[in-house]
Amino acid sequence: MKQIDIAAEMLKLDSDILELLRHPKRTLHVSVPVRMDSGLRKTFTGYRVQYNDARGPYKGGIRYHPGVTLDEVNALAAWMTWKTAIINVPYGGAKGGVICNPKKMSVKEKERMTRRYVTMLGDFIGPYTDVPAPDVYTDSQTMAWIMDTYSQMKGHKVPEVVTGKPINIGGSEGRETATAKGVLITARDAANELNIGLKGATVSIHGYGNAGSNSAAFFLGMGCKIIAISDSQGGIYSNKGIDTRAALNHKSKTGSVKGLEGTHDISTTDVLEIECDILVPASLENVIDDRNARNVKSKIICEAANGPTTPEADILLETNGIFVVPDILANAGGVLVSYLEWVQNLNREHWTAMKVENRLEQDMHHAFNEVLTMSKRHGVSMRTAALMLGIGRVASAIKTLGIWP
Repeated sequence: MKQIDIAAEMLKLDSDILELLRHPKRTLHVSVPVRMDSGLRKTFTGYRVQYNDARGPYKGGIRYHPGVTLDEVNALAAWMTWKTAIINVPYGGAKGGVICNPKKMSVKEKERMTRRYVTMLGDFIGPYTDVPAPDVYTDSQTMAWIMDTYSQMKGHKVPEVVTGKPINIGGSEGRETATAKGVLITARDAANELNIGLKGATVSIHGYGNAGSNSAAFFLGMGCKIIAISDSQGGIYSNKGIDTRAALNHKSKTGSVKGLEGTHDISTTDVLEIECDILVPASLENVIDDRNARNVKSKIICEAANGPTTPEADILLETNGIFVVPDILANAGGVLVSYLEWVQNLNREHWTAMKVENRLEQDMHHAFNEVLTMSKRHGVSMRTAALMLGIGRVASAIKTLGIWP
């Protein structure tokens, strides 16, 4: 809400438009009963917030996490609304989540929970209504279950109801790594703006899931040196550079990057505060706040996660001259390729990896330059500029459409 108010003031939005932007259009709160492997029935709580659809169908991920709250899902749905507008794809914004601990659930339990959750949302999602995607602790397999359940309900295959699917059932080339590729593109553009060469640049990655591990691999491929990595269990450091593939293999075997040979263990806070050229927060929300922002010593922060920086921390980072590529720009590669997957599904086409990558490169670079131009024109941070661009486009669509009835 603070972010909306800041952008609205800069844009001089009409008060009635601002009032609409401050509230989601629809909030769904569902009970999800699931038969567990033990034979007992357990009821999970699920949410789906459909924030705004002035520019197109609702779009947003579904996360499975014990810390899911309605406030969190609401905020993520709002960010998604601005994000789709920033990269100028014809979507609105939504988000979903189920309160659960997927690490303690079997595959069959997660499948039964997913299918039940979809049946509860069945009347409110669809290829022209609301198109879900993967998020924290959900993946292409989860999306396959969603597609199949929805298709069974409709009596025919509907691959375009969801994105982030496996390629063999309509998924897009490049979708698994799209978020990380977008992070690399925007970090590269930020480095160019600051006259920092990526070759030899030091990078710290906070969070080593899909976005974090793929980002690390892409940065390594560009000649960067990955000096620190963390996951939920802790972090590792090496001034000689970390082998990202070895770190991923080690995590797969042990459950954490901690203890990787050739590195020494550090705290997750150290990973945020270590001196480096590029810091990539790729875990959860609010990891950079007013308590640790003063200690961040990177030249660039490129936010792979959603909402990793609080508004109070933003002020401190800007004061310290750190160039922040905000989440709603930096991690938009995922939703951009999701859009391309949706288009392919609607037309029953399958594009080559090169075609998808070229479009990703072109659109992310263009979006970065639009935000940078607005930042310079109005003398504001990249985050405020991104919010102005995204919120401005949504407000314009609402004003053009009007309110009916």
